[in-house]
Amino acid sequence: MNNLPPETRTDPDDETLPCGRLLSQVWADWEEGVHDDHTAQCVHCRLAVADLERLESQVRSLDSDPAQQPVDATYFIDRVMDVVRLELRPGQPLPLGEADEDLRIMENVAARALRRAAEEVPGVRAGSCRLGGTPVNVDLSVHVPLTTPDVQALAQEIRERVDVTARERLGLHLGEINVRITDLVDDDAASPRSTRSTRSPQSPQSPRSARSPRSAQEGSAP
Repeated sequence: MNNLPPETRTDPDDETLPCGRLLSQVWADWEEGVHDDHTAQCVHCRLAVADLERLESQVRSLDSDPAQQPVDATYFIDRVMDVVRLELRPGQPLPLGEADEDLRIMENVAARALRRAAEEVPGVRAGSCRLGGTPVNVDLSVHVPLTTPDVQALAQEIRERVDVTARERLGLHLGEINVRITDLVDDDAASPRSTRSTRSPQSPQSPRSARSPRSAQEGSAP
């Protein structure tokens, strides 16, 4: 019998395990060394902890190579683990097909497909991909080649690949497709150069926000 204390959900995207516990709470308890009989015996909690432990072990293996350590390794690792936790969550169910169809796809499944679509553009490496809103908007971070002659044109090609994949492969109707260029990548090594955000232009087929190339925002990469 699972006698669990009531939990208050503060994050609408937080996953609830089949046993009734929040995934974020299971991970937090593990990191803080908090253990109870339920966690020790529950197969769902144990699998969740094993997944996080495996990922964290791989990230922390960066410490074994001093040449690759950033100035603040702890800060770097913590940020990577924040992204890992975010991307492992299934996210919210997104509507597929027409309004009268009761079809859904989980956010992380759609995000994987859209990242692969972006990487069909030569030289592009996709990072974080978040979806949400009505209609569904996309915020996609990418690395692009340093030698890219026209960043705006490349961003538009990425948007088109993402839009085609969403419509034709997933049946997902998108609103804005916002492409955030976080790195310009050298041929031999990736090095952060700048951050540039480009938003999808308006078209007759879909409600995109109309923005000119001059409206692209520049700033420091996170």
